[in-house]
Amino acid sequence: MKNICIIPARGGSKRIPRKNVKLFCGKPIIEYSIESALRSGLFDEVMVSTDDVEISNLAINCGAKVPFLRSKITSNDFASTVDVLEEVLLNYKKKGLTFDNCCCLYATAPFITDKILNETFSFISKSKYSSVLPVIKYSHPIQRAFIDNDGYLEYKSPEYQNSRTQDLQPMYHDSGQFYWFNVTHFIKNKLIITDNTHGFEIPESKVRDIDTLEDWKIAEVLYNCINWD
Repeated sequence: MKNICIIPARGGSKRIPRKNVKLFCGKPIIEYSIESALRSGLFDEVMVSTDDVEISNLAINCGAKVPFLRSKITSNDFASTVDVLEEVLLNYKKKGLTFDNCCCLYATAPFITDKILNETFSFISKSKYSSVLPVIKYSHPIQRAFIDNDGYLEYKSPEYQNSRTQDLQPMYHDSGQFYWFNVTHFIKNKLIITDNTHGFEIPESKVRDIDTLEDWKIAEVLYNCINWD
């Protein structure tokens, strides 16, 4: 069984300039993803998909591979993760290299460890799931969510307004850190999340979505508070 880890890392970033190489707790944030992938021992290939020479050189120095740069099509603001992954896998196929499973690991996921990668891989390697991803349980039932209607609060789903929170079905959201998927299924359907996807729950303390500089600062504080032993 052959596995590849693809780390998307475009050079452009609108909200946080040079986000993928910005120092996070003392080192470029992309290094955390590369190191976790390499330490896991799961991958025949750990590669970074980028359009940026600085990112490419950094990735190679960290032990990852950059056998080719992204095309202009997958480097623009409208390219999706699916577009990037498909381009990488098809380029490898042209070189005569194919893989059974792929992990798309984002460059700004410093909380992901080799342990979590191994735990989640076991679900896709020993089951018939087409993909596996880490998810987080909503801290409060979203069935009790409010909406703003011209300045007045209303329940989005009023049928649940008198329900006890413990009686409501737990709901989850994507942690936005990585995805495992079966390559054959992905190439055929061009989907990561399907009706055959498994969600692996991880604690909220191990996740921080980093979209703004404030998010970045909070993530650094949380990272330094975690016992990584």
